[in-house]
Amino acid sequence: MAVAAPAEIFKAYDIRGIYGEQIDGDLAEAIGAAFVAVLAELHGRPSSQLSIGLGRDMRLSAPELSARYREGMLGAGASVIDIGMVGTEMLYYLVGSRSLDGGLMCTASHNPKAYTGAKLIREGALALSGETGIQEIRRRVEAGVVTGGSEQRGSLQEIDIYGEFQRAALGFIDPQAVRPLSVVADGGNGMAGPMVGPLLELLPIELIETYWTPDGEFPDHEPNPLLEENRQAIIARVRETGADLGIAWDGDADRCFFIDEQGSFVDGDFMTALLARALLAKHPGATVLYDVRASRAVPDTVAAAGGTALAGRVGHAYFKRRMREEGAIFGGEVSGHYYFRDFYCADSGTIPALLVLELLGRERKPLSQLLAPLRERYFISGEINSQVSDPQAKMREIAERYSDAQISEIDGISVDYEDWHFNVRPSNTEPLLRLCLESLRSRQDMEERREEVLALIRS
Repeated sequence: MAVAAPAEIFKAYDIRGIYGEQIDGDLAEAIGAAFVAVLAELHGRPSSQLSIGLGRDMRLSAPELSARYREGMLGAGASVIDIGMVGTEMLYYLVGSRSLDGGLMCTASHNPKAYTGAKLIREGALALSGETGIQEIRRRVEAGVVTGGSEQRGSLQEIDIYGEFQRAALGFIDPQAVRPLSVVADGGNGMAGPMVGPLLELLPIELIETYWTPDGEFPDHEPNPLLEENRQAIIARVRETGADLGIAWDGDADRCFFIDEQGSFVDGDFMTALLARALLAKHPGATVLYDVRASRAVPDTVAAAGGTALAGRVGHAYFKRRMREEGAIFGGEVSGHYYFRDFYCADSGTIPALLVLELLGRERKPLSQLLAPLRERYFISGEINSQVSDPQAKMREIAERYSDAQISEIDGISVDYEDWHFNVRPSNTEPLLRLCLESLRSRQDMEERREEVLALIRS
């Protein structure tokens, strides 16, 4: 039987919508069954031969919807391993470490309280995307064709994977290299507290916990540290306590963000550069991926450290696939997603936190000093959104206006001059263009170039 499924909840990288209005239990069960059918098709096997992982975050709707996703998958014949309330990367670990055929994480990531959704992966923790699987799930739900070729109900196993995951994550660093530090940890009332907290307690740091208990009411602030208003609390706490570092996570804790000891936010591309350098010291000559929006600090730092830097499309579905194709040791996105070859090419909010603590211990310098050479040379605008009626026509206009530059179209349009560059890319879901621009001359030059390009976009 077909179930009402609003087309707009099926995004480029996941399923996301408002609980009760756009996604309810019936739809969740249908999505679970359709997910099994799509995996069966991708693997060329009946659903009775599939094993699928399931996890959920701390949202108020998650227990109900996770149970319905599970019922849909079991009813379609798949075997399900349910790991309960976890961070998203713990599901990636489950699927990767046990060679499962796929996994479903019931989460709305960093979205406000009213939202729910699902992140969907296939074998090897590779993401389904709108191009590969998510739209097919939508079509099957709408048509009511959600079986996976099995009339037999699947089996269920419930396990606790916390200890195993935490041991694997700790293996990315030498704990002995971490020196005593004071660290403010802002979990945003998401999954970071139970996932990362026990690891931080093993290290010689003074942990200042803020919003550390999972709570789907989000009583303190939304679990999205990319928004400046959600960073004010951790910045204030770092400054008032004199802490050496602040780390904030998003709701499902697969992204982390850093505040230096002076209370300044660390941009994702600068953090990518620092993490790349640290990993290249352990893996000389390796390949590193970065996204097209990033500062030239990333390829410059990678080249100076003897590695190979490759630019790629934005989005975890593309990053994970490209990581495998290139054999890259590490990949970083401006948005705070950091990917690791030795973590099934998946993104993690735990491993970068551990690596930064190790880096500060080895370098014996405050984070602001490690960042100073980057902040003094690379002047970045951050991502700026503009509403436009015809994004494709506007990008053609940009290409024509800057035709004397080196132009590439890996993702949107990238315009490169010797001492400044920018990327403009369309939103997947709205009539928006997103601009990231950088000058290697000065902050003033960046601001002037930024206003010039914005004027063209908004004309």
